[in-house]
Amino acid sequence: MKVFMLGWEFPPFISGGLGTACYGLTKALDQMGVQITFVLPTAVQSKYATHVKLVSPTMQQPINTPVKVHQLKNVVFRTINSPLQPYSTADSYQRKIEESISKMQASHGKTGKFVGTLDYSGDMYTEVQRYADLAIRLAANEQFDVIHAHDWMTYPAGVAVARATGKPLVVHVHSTEFDRSGEHVNQMIYDIERMGMHAADRVIAVSYLTRSIVISRYGISGDKVEVVYNGVERNGNSNLLVGNTTIKKDEKIVLFLGRITMQKGPDYFLRAAKKVLEKVDNVRFVMAGSGDLMHRAVEMAAELGIGSKVLFTGFLRGEDVNKIFKMADLYVMPSVSEPFGIAPLEALDNDVPIIISKQSGVSEVITHALKVDFWDVDEIANKIVAVLKYPPLGVTLRSHGNYEVRKLRWIDSAARCAKIYEEALVGAGV
Repeated sequence: MKVFMLGWEFPPFISGGLGTACYGLTKALDQMGVQITFVLPTAVQSKYATHVKLVSPTMQQPINTPVKVHQLKNVVFRTINSPLQPYSTADSYQRKIEESISKMQASHGKTGKFVGTLDYSGDMYTEVQRYADLAIRLAANEQFDVIHAHDWMTYPAGVAVARATGKPLVVHVHSTEFDRSGEHVNQMIYDIERMGMHAADRVIAVSYLTRSIVISRYGISGDKVEVVYNGVERNGNSNLLVGNTTIKKDEKIVLFLGRITMQKGPDYFLRAAKKVLEKVDNVRFVMAGSGDLMHRAVEMAAELGIGSKVLFTGFLRGEDVNKIFKMADLYVMPSVSEPFGIAPLEALDNDVPIIISKQSGVSEVITHALKVDFWDVDEIANKIVAVLKYPPLGVTLRSHGNYEVRKLRWIDSAARCAKIYEEALVGAGV
C-alpha cells in the first residue's frame, strides 16, 4: 500500500496536536509496511523524518542541511515559508503578515507604521490553493494507491489530486471550524471543510463527538464516517532531570498545556485557579502554550489578583514538554470543544493525573480521569483541590490512568486507517 499524504505540520514544526498525530500515525503505518509520501509546506529536520519520505510543494531546490547524507535516503527536503498555520484565523493570519512586514522593514532600516487594511482572508484561500496546485505537480511524479488529507488546509489539494489521478480520497478530521470558532464560523473555512468531506470517499473523525459534528453540521452520510482514536507515543524520558525554576519545592503545580485560544478554555482555567487559591495557597498554576488570547490571559490573571501565582511559559515542544510534565502534580484541560485531545494522554503517560472537560473526544476513551463541564468553574476548582489535598485520589488516577493510556496505541490507529484505505479502494473500484 502506497499513500500520498497531505499535512500542514510535522514535528518539530508544530502548533498543536495535528503534527503530533501525523507523526504517531505515519510512524505506525511505516511499521506495517505502508509506504508514505508526506507533502509538507515547510522544511523538516531529518531526525524527525526517519520513517517517511517528506516532500514540500515548492519549485525551489533542496535546502542545505547539516546532516549526514545517509540519513536523507528516504527524505526529500524542500521549503516554502508559509505564514499560514493549521489553527489560523483570518485575523491571526493578518497579524502574522503585518509582523513579517514590520520585521522586513526593520531589517532594511525603514521606519513608519505599516499602512493598509487588506482583507487577508482572501490570501488564506490563495495560500491553500497554491499548496493544492503544487501538490498536483508533485503527485504526477509519485506512485500511490490512496490519498490521505489532514484537516481543512489540505482538503483542496486532496480533492485536486484525486480528480487528476482518479485515486480514492480519505480526509481526516482532527478539528472542525465549530471547534475552533464556536458558532461564529469563518464561512470560507467551513465551505472548504464541507467540500472536502463531501468529495472524499471516506472520512476519518478522531472521536464520536467529532463524527456527530461532521454528520449534523456538514451533512455527511454516517455510512462513510469512521472513528479512529489517536494514540500516544510512549514516553522514554522517565529519568529526565528538571532544571532550576522559580517554583518553590513545597508548591504544587497545576498545568494547562495547549493553545491559549477560545477553544481551549484558558479563562475557565484562570477563574478556577482563583477559587483554588482561596482554599489552598501553596499552588502554582502554569500555562504552557501560545495563542491569540495569550495577552488577555496575562491581563486576566492580574485582574483576578493571582498574577504572582500564574506562570506563562510560552509555546513548548520536545524535551521542554517532557520537563513540564515531570514537574506537574495535575493536568487540567477545560476545553470548550475538543475533538480529541492528545495532551491528556501525554500527561497520563508521564504519571500526571488529569481533569478534562466532558466536551472532549478523549473523555470517550479514558475512564480514570476527573471529568467536568468546561463552564463549571466551581466544580473544576473543587476537583483540583481534591487531587491536591487527598494524595490517595491522585495515586489512583495516576496508576489506573497510566494503565488505560497504554491501550491507546498508534499501531491500532494505523491498522484502522489501513482498513479504511482498503475499503476506499474497493468502493472506488480501483
